[in-house]
Amino acid sequence: MTAHAREPRSRRERPAKPALTRAGIIGTAVELMRAEGLERVTMRRLAQELDTGPASLYVYVRNTAELHAAILDQLLGAVDLTPAQADGDWRDRLTRLLGSYLAVLFEHPALARSALVARPSGEHYLDLVEAVLALLGEGGLAPAGAAWAVDLLLLFTTSTAAEQSTRRQAADAQDEWDALTAALREAAPARHPHIAALGGLLLSGTGEARLAWGFQALISGVLAAPAPDTSGSTP
Repeated sequence: MTAHAREPRSRRERPAKPALTRAGIIGTAVELMRAEGLERVTMRRLAQELDTGPASLYVYVRNTAELHAAILDQLLGAVDLTPAQADGDWRDRLTRLLGSYLAVLFEHPALARSALVARPSGEHYLDLVEAVLALLGEGGLAPAGAAWAVDLLLLFTTSTAAEQSTRRQAADAQDEWDALTAALREAAPARHPHIAALGGLLLSGTGEARLAWGFQALISGVLAAPAPDTSGSTP
């Protein structure tokens, strides 16, 4: 035996890990998404990044869908909400606000697609809804109509971002567009008379112009629409 018994050593010589918090978990998930893409942000991969077990994360986030919704809410903090408090025509300000939301989604194509089904419920999402409601109220839209118009306007914006970002990433996007263009321009008048007559117009305008027109069409539509039937509730 040695003269002195060996002193016990800790199995964990590295510094203690910081305590897990929901804010810390979401912050790490956002960093992981920026570095590796949203598809890589799973509970298992996030647990690995945080040096913990996946089970530990479920205390703070129920599943991957909730995690992605929380990531979306975090990024919505970059949406410019100042148009809601600015001067000028309320329609133009609403269009600028929705355009800022669109720009945030454009920066993260996978997130734009996820946003079609994700249901964020954090403060940043509530701030966005509040700002849209304020502008619709300023425009004289009745409360029930404004409540439903928020969903319609955000869905249009989100689906536009998802569609366009997906096209930008697709390797054969240009080939598909060329094929569609040729099909519309060469449509047989006997079978597709309306397409043959309007083929050029179907392809006209810039993306920005079509988006702006879409916003204005929706805003005008909700102003003219009858009051919605708000009886019952959605699941």
